[in-house]
Amino acid sequence: MRSLENCLALVTGASAGIGAATARALHGAGCKLVLCARRQDRLEALAAELGGAEVVSLDVRDAEAVQAKLSHQPFDLLVNNAGLGLGVEKLHAGDPEEWSTMIDTNIKGVLHVYRAVAPGMLERGQGDIVTLGSVAGFQVYPGGNVYCATKHAVRAIYEAMRVDSVGSGVRFTNIQPGMVETEFSEVRFRGDEDKAKQVYDGMDPIRPEDVADAILWAVTRPANINIGEIVIWAAAQASTSLVHRG
Repeated sequence: MRSLENCLALVTGASAGIGAATARALHGAGCKLVLCARRQDRLEALAAELGGAEVVSLDVRDAEAVQAKLSHQPFDLLVNNAGLGLGVEKLHAGDPEEWSTMIDTNIKGVLHVYRAVAPGMLERGQGDIVTLGSVAGFQVYPGGNVYCATKHAVRAIYEAMRVDSVGSGVRFTNIQPGMVETEFSEVRFRGDEDKAKQVYDGMDPIRPEDVADAILWAVTRPANINIGEIVIWAAAQASTSLVHRG
């Protein structure tokens, strides 16, 4: 088991949900943290809760800002978590502006952060890079369309990172959860809390802490082991579109 004591870890999308839960788990394992998201007030509150962490207010869609703020740090661990879904309209009725926001955040944002952090890890010959995918990365569901496409892309990027960096000493993991109860659905329904709650009605979803636990397990394996992909379903969820509700 690899110790994370004093490892320098970057968590994007750390202001809520899986990102915040992962930050707490890594802090508990002894990591020094850099927390990144757009909502600085949320980041500062989390940093205070953890007894101190570096806070970086940043939109991962901004390639120049990502490079300027993150490329100088010798990170041992990256959790490339920032992402979102917007809307559930059929593809022919979708909003191109929302498509761009998802593509720029979920795909380009992952690439921007990777490009800022990976060269240093590769040069030092060690590190862990965790991407947050989704079961939507291999199963499309009604209303998912462009969001699902972005998560298919994340899975392809994960595979490309492994191929391009084989033998480097850097490990790559893609975490692919199903239904996790976070602010994701509230954002997707553009702030409609009632619709967001209905997503999880009658079933017991995955918690952010469950995903954080999987990440922690993956990155603490011995150096000769690379946990490549972890798929996490809620027990009540058989596929992206089949959920048992009691």
